[in-house]
Amino acid sequence: MAIDYAVEYPCVPRDQFGTEGILDRLKAAERAQSVIRLFREAGDQRPPSEMGFEMVRSQPDGSEETRVVVVQEMLDLADELAPFREYCIGCPANISGAPFGCSGQIAYPISSQAEAWLLDQLPGIEQPIVWLLLREGVSANGYTGDTARSLRVNPSYFEERRVRGRDMGEFTMSSDQIFEMLFMVGSITPSHAGILLLLFGAIPRDVEAPSVVAIMNGALSSEQIAEEFPFILQDSPDDDTTIRDLKRFFLALYTAWRLNQRLYLDA
Repeated sequence: MAIDYAVEYPCVPRDQFGTEGILDRLKAAERAQSVIRLFREAGDQRPPSEMGFEMVRSQPDGSEETRVVVVQEMLDLADELAPFREYCIGCPANISGAPFGCSGQIAYPISSQAEAWLLDQLPGIEQPIVWLLLREGVSANGYTGDTARSLRVNPSYFEERRVRGRDMGEFTMSSDQIFEMLFMVGSITPSHAGILLLLFGAIPRDVEAPSVVAIMNGALSSEQIAEEFPFILQDSPDDDTTIRDLKRFFLALYTAWRLNQRLYLDA
């Protein structure tokens, strides 16, 4: 399980398959290779056309559907992307440089270290404009953290069962509120992306009120964003896997903002 995201930059592959179609095919390739590896490690040398496994899918009414998936079918689905890889070369939305590098994942479970890191990224009272923006945003949008808290009982989603928090001065911010604010609001518009990048320190925060208004209104050009608000998160040797995933997510968010495109998000 993972949080999937993709910069929805217009392109031929996206016209052909849609964002969800591309992600489905990429995940099919990943799952197929994982299953093949497990079979081989167990000494099973059958071809993928003879390998199968059960997949359980939750239905909208709460019931579960179980079906047998043949590995070769997943490989065939993934292979449909092959003729479209050339369109990814030089694409401004290609973050990783690999085919279909406009997309990525944050793997579950979210680590305890990563939750602490996200809380540490929030602005303090010494950055009053951004701090006020966070306080008002949490209040106006009703980020209580309740939706994320319901997931915490399942260890598949969060490594830490307890809810971390940070005293922000006049209010307290929890890691559940952060998760809700980042990943449980659906796909992210460019102006919202700019605000999130500001709140989590992915771009410089020494800003005046007019700059914040310009970000909120989507009034900045791609050139202005690149010049005035460069992406400043850097990898660190101390980063765990989730923090590395989060930094790539913020880079995708920045890329979507700069290109004035939506960031598709499925948590």
